[in-house]
Amino acid sequence: MSEASGAPAYDIGQILKALPHRYPLLLVDRVQSLTIGEEIHAIKAVSFNEQFFQGHFPGRPIMPGVLQIEAMAQAAAILAIETLELAGSGKLVYFMAIEEAKFRNPVEPGCLLDLHVGFVQKRARVCKFWGRAMVGDKIASEVKFTAMIADPPADAS
Repeated sequence: MSEASGAPAYDIGQILKALPHRYPLLLVDRVQSLTIGEEIHAIKAVSFNEQFFQGHFPGRPIMPGVLQIEAMAQAAAILAIETLELAGSGKLVYFMAIEEAKFRNPVEPGCLLDLHVGFVQKRARVCKFWGRAMVGDKIASEVKFTAMIADPPADAS
């Protein structure tokens, strides 16, 4: 799946079907392109109305680095779900490790945060990824991370 005719590879409806995340923690607004088994380019439209801007920081709103990493992880989850053909399986993608996180430039309200994520290694249950979040031509953050694909937790009833 890739960009065709200017239309995103995934619109918000498809993202909501692929990811279990919902407001206020859904951090992928659209997928520009996705190359199965390789990489994804997704976008987070950073709005002043985001809840975290109320406290981070008053008078100088900046998107927390940990949420930039979470946005990259959500893009990686879409890539893994498509690559490993897990759509509709109920499987979840969980963080196992975050390595080499670097924060280069602030992400402010009004930015389009370009999320570029690709596989370093993929297996049926564990995948390693690289990620880079960009604002225009500037790197905002970059990271390497590992995720586990697992069944959702059983109901504790």
